[in-house]
Amino acid sequence: MRLSERQLNRATLDRQLLLGRALVGVADALGDVLALQAQEPASPYLALWNRVAGFDAAALDAAFADGEVVKATLLRSTLHAVRAGDWATFHGAMLPTLRGARLHDRRYTTTGLAAADADALLPRLAALAAVPRTRVEIEDLLEAELGVREPRLWWALKTFAPLHHVPTGGPWSFRRPSSFVAAPPAGAVAHGDAVRSLLLRYLRAFGPASVQDAATFTLLGRGVVRQALDDLRDDLVAFEGPGGATLVDVRGASLPPEDVAAPPRLLPMWDSVLLAYADRARVLPAEHRAAVIRRNGDVLPTLLVDGQVAGVWRAVDGGIEATAFRRLDAAAWSGLAAEADALVRFLADREPTVYARHAHWWDKGLPAAEVRTLP
Repeated sequence: MRLSERQLNRATLDRQLLLGRALVGVADALGDVLALQAQEPASPYLALWNRVAGFDAAALDAAFADGEVVKATLLRSTLHAVRAGDWATFHGAMLPTLRGARLHDRRYTTTGLAAADADALLPRLAALAAVPRTRVEIEDLLEAELGVREPRLWWALKTFAPLHHVPTGGPWSFRRPSSFVAAPPAGAVAHGDAVRSLLLRYLRAFGPASVQDAATFTLLGRGVVRQALDDLRDDLVAFEGPGGATLVDVRGASLPPEDVAAPPRLLPMWDSVLLAYADRARVLPAEHRAAVIRRNGDVLPTLLVDGQVAGVWRAVDGGIEATAFRRLDAAAWSGLAAEADALVRFLADREPTVYARHAHWWDKGLPAAEVRTLP
């Protein structure tokens, strides 16, 4: 069966709860969408606001505080929010990638320390972080162990050691400086089993997808992904994608009709639907990619119209400034205005000018067919 670009778009929106806000709890929503990028503390909140009916930010506050949802370095060596019950499997799948990305990096190897030196400190780090610790406290321990202060050792360890970020307050549960705690002990999971579990979850959240798509979203090696998907072939079904690409999916997963309506959305920075594929045209038209995904890795908050990125937005005094990359019709602007009205009210008690420190991207210029302040 061959799938069109629009069919793939609707499948992604459906599985990411973007065809209609879902009546689910915070943890269940996170289970559905796999993980939410969290390097900017507001982003998981805004991602869930777009996906969960009647979303209350206090529910995510409580989930972080109770440990039902955790924040840790996982996919693409980047901070993500995930269900607590998923963390051990996801970390087990990603550990060789996370470890190799740091311990083989010149910033670590030029310290004169070996990979074994970092590994030897993991038990001591776990003991110290049995209670929440700051970076300075952890670096003090490492200095005591080594006799020299080496910040790049902590730079490596914080990426692959079994650590969670501890809520420290602020409007979105986490503020700088970060605090860390050791992850609860978990039963050992074989790496291959963990990878297969992660990839099944990826396909449920983002499929149909290719080997390269899964490798791009996770940063697992293509060979690792290819082998895992081959091991899972009895659980998967294959499709032909645009251009003849081979895509796989879990059997029985939803594939909505391509003519199903897609409501407007105001997606947060680094929303997963913009990062889940090697070919991001499924949601982000190629001509807009450079304007949305900046060279330093910043991914701007976007306007979603008929399931496709049509511009960017930022919070300003008086509302939401929407910059459309193309001319939008009255119905599109009306839908975006309704979303903006709800978003302004959502932000009011938290951070009305969310993402303000990223305003320099607008100062540097963006392609703009039309700019409106909404609602």
